[in-house]
Amino acid sequence: RTFEQAEDAGARRIRGYHKPIMIAGGLGNIRRPDVEKDECPVGGHIVVLGGPAMLIGLGGGAASSMDSGASHADLDFASVQRGNPEMQRRAQEVIDRCWGLGDANPIHLIHDVGAGGLSNAIPEAVSHSHRGARVDLRTVPNEEPGMSPMELWCNEAQERYVLIVARAGLAHFETIAKRERCVYAVVGELTDDGVLRVHDPVFDNEPVDLPIDVLLGKPPRMRRDVTSLPPRRETLDLSDIDAGEAVQRVLSHPAVADKTFLVTIGDRSVTGQISRDQMVGPWQVPVADVAVTLSDHFHHTGEAMAMGERTPLALLDSAAAARMAVAESVTNLLAADVDSLRDVRLSANWMAACGEPGEDAALYAAVKAVGEELCPALGIAIPVGKDSLSMKTTWKDAEGAKSVVAPVSLIVSAFAPLADVRTTLTPQLRLDAGETRLLRVDLGSGRNRLGGSILAQVYGQLGAEAPDLDDPSRLVGFAAALRAARRAGLVLAYHDRSDGGLAAVLAEMAFAGHCGLDITLPADVPLLPQLFAEELGAVLQVRVADVARVQALFASQGLAAAVTDIGAPTTALRVSIRQGATTLDLGWSELRRAWSETSHRMRLLRDDPDSAREEFVAQLDESDPGQSFLFTFDAQQDIAAPYIATGKRPRVAVLREQGVNSQVEMAAVLDRAGFEPHDIHMTDILSGSRSLAEFRGLIACGGFSYGDVLGAGEGWAKSILFHAEARAEFTRFFERADTFTLGVCNGCQMLSALKSLIPGTAHWPRFIRNRGEQFEGRFSLVEILQSPSVLLEGMAGSRFAVAVSHGEGRAEFADAGQVARLQSASQVAFRYVDHRGGVATQYPANPNGSPEGIAAVTSDDGRVLITMPHPERSWRVAQNSWHPPVDGEFSGWMRLFRNARRFAG
Repeated sequence: RTFEQAEDAGARRIRGYHKPIMIAGGLGNIRRPDVEKDECPVGGHIVVLGGPAMLIGLGGGAASSMDSGASHADLDFASVQRGNPEMQRRAQEVIDRCWGLGDANPIHLIHDVGAGGLSNAIPEAVSHSHRGARVDLRTVPNEEPGMSPMELWCNEAQERYVLIVARAGLAHFETIAKRERCVYAVVGELTDDGVLRVHDPVFDNEPVDLPIDVLLGKPPRMRRDVTSLPPRRETLDLSDIDAGEAVQRVLSHPAVADKTFLVTIGDRSVTGQISRDQMVGPWQVPVADVAVTLSDHFHHTGEAMAMGERTPLALLDSAAAARMAVAESVTNLLAADVDSLRDVRLSANWMAACGEPGEDAALYAAVKAVGEELCPALGIAIPVGKDSLSMKTTWKDAEGAKSVVAPVSLIVSAFAPLADVRTTLTPQLRLDAGETRLLRVDLGSGRNRLGGSILAQVYGQLGAEAPDLDDPSRLVGFAAALRAARRAGLVLAYHDRSDGGLAAVLAEMAFAGHCGLDITLPADVPLLPQLFAEELGAVLQVRVADVARVQALFASQGLAAAVTDIGAPTTALRVSIRQGATTLDLGWSELRRAWSETSHRMRLLRDDPDSAREEFVAQLDESDPGQSFLFTFDAQQDIAAPYIATGKRPRVAVLREQGVNSQVEMAAVLDRAGFEPHDIHMTDILSGSRSLAEFRGLIACGGFSYGDVLGAGEGWAKSILFHAEARAEFTRFFERADTFTLGVCNGCQMLSALKSLIPGTAHWPRFIRNRGEQFEGRFSLVEILQSPSVLLEGMAGSRFAVAVSHGEGRAEFADAGQVARLQSASQVAFRYVDHRGGVATQYPANPNGSPEGIAAVTSDDGRVLITMPHPERSWRVAQNSWHPPVDGEFSGWMRLFRNARRFAG
């Protein structure tokens, strides 16, 4: 969201954003026995798990509640935080291992360490069971021994938890933490006297000694006396606006424009449980309305998550802005097959500049509108939320005091369970379904209010009247009608209306479908409001034969007048919009340029410029056929079935090291293929507690880091090469003729650095930073080549997509001769190809810049395969960002694991 408008001629007070908007929405699953914190017994151990104390974050709680520029410099510096994802990962693995023990879980209670540090987390953990505690302050892990008792007790160093661990389970807990190399300390134990005593042996005193009830006593309720101020309303001047130019401006506005530059630098496939990410269709266009995750690796139930946010409207009507944020989250969420609005749960993130004239009253109006009126009417609960109430920045210059004050801002995250993730709709228009029509569903009752719209913003205006959800029953009816139409198989594509209005909806659907549009709008309503009003609604694609049925379903919900047939997709790459005698005839690539150029300009500044230019050319290529799959084998055939029928389950070591994050999805596909996967940490090998002699297969899994350094896989390899016993262990395994090895991502980089131990790998490359200089999260097309790989047997000549998720995937060779020798030995296992099937030499079809599109290589005897992409995240159709229609569950990558099972015998 970008927004900035001056309230006065001198620009002394600007409405907009100089502080970041905060989004704190996440989705997870929890077992029923773990929902409630246990009653913690007297004698239970208080454990600090995670990173050490550091002299950071001492002013965080105070500074976060002050306007930017209003605090002193020393408070600002004392508020600095530092993230350590490596330590967070280790702590999470400890917790995962503990809850995986089921009833034997040694953890009674978990409390994260945030604002206030241990001074907040320990008392709150202790108070849960109405206990007291004795704490030894100097047992807290500490990176800065010179800290005072107050600093040690109150610092907000992150990636820490306070746990209450059962006395009988402490030894097991410590074993797990040491295996994961996670810092921990037993700092105290629970007592029955209700008093918290913190002892400092350095000074031989108790810096904290008071009853828990006093420490956590309830403060008096806050009362604010506030005054509402009338909004600044100005009638929009549309007289000199050319519709064609307006389309271009709106599509290029950052709130509407292509977000590829942000989407592709995140890992959107980790866990192997991602069913719908932002990227849609064969051309992978980031226009999805909803995120969808799978509940597990074996079924098709799942969860949907979507967002809503309409903050500029708050300058006209904060209650309307809040209602629209909730409603937008719902219309986005309904792209997934949500059974009922009563299944939906919301997370509300509120931001406001409290204390600023009029803003407290505006915040109150917004909260009341949502919490007491709209959500009860929709039957939707808001169980969680977060706030930041200091959204103002002040400074002085030669002209005097200036400020930027954010509008009252509500970010809504909506969640719902799904019975079947496969029925999720996308904005991709279909040209393979016969003759179709586009139906506009307008929940704004034809009012077409333009206040606060992107159209108003790109012409430096605000407007007088904001769109709103005037009647919640219309949204309820919309959800019911859409659900009925979807379950009858009547809807081919869906996209909700939001920022940019109908013009943006239609353009994005045309981009996703790589097609043109022939649109006719009603003549009795002015063109600009029809195109750019951001009222609630959606556009549906339906077959011509089904139009009447869909209209009847909406009519049954009292929405007959809301549905209008506005046109059809076309194969010609032109967007034609007619209204009476007026016709807008816009080129597809012209519109796509406007929409994607903002993202392109960001990439030119941030990334390798040549890669950015190559991507932009690819995005504007009207002749791009999109991804297409070709199989030389039956992806659904279970060639491992005869071996599984014997009852044997060969053991496979799923090897991980710090930073690895793909072991669970790897274990899932191995289990499905008929193996017995074992979680093996490098500490098991280095300590000698486990041996690779136990296993027929070895999988080195993917991840991001090793000790938070670049060249993560190479660091992992050195922990083997420079450890005599581990080096010998791996050497023996690789020399056994009955074993197979697979390395993915980090594991690929690691095994490539172990090639001195692996027979037949002399020509292997090393893997270095991507050419584009960014992490790449993609769904890329690869071609399986003829090679000796036992894992790819029978797959040569096939072409299908795979999840890509790496920052250091570029194959580097000593010279061109090394590449030629690898190719002549048929040791290139598969390679990236473009949408026309040619070797991918350009970005992003080649996501990392590897020569000859190399994505995977094999040893000369075929028993070792290393791949940068992630087949373990792509083996189910439901995991694929896009897949052509198929009868069956498997995408093609399942054959790799079934080949491994056949090889194991």
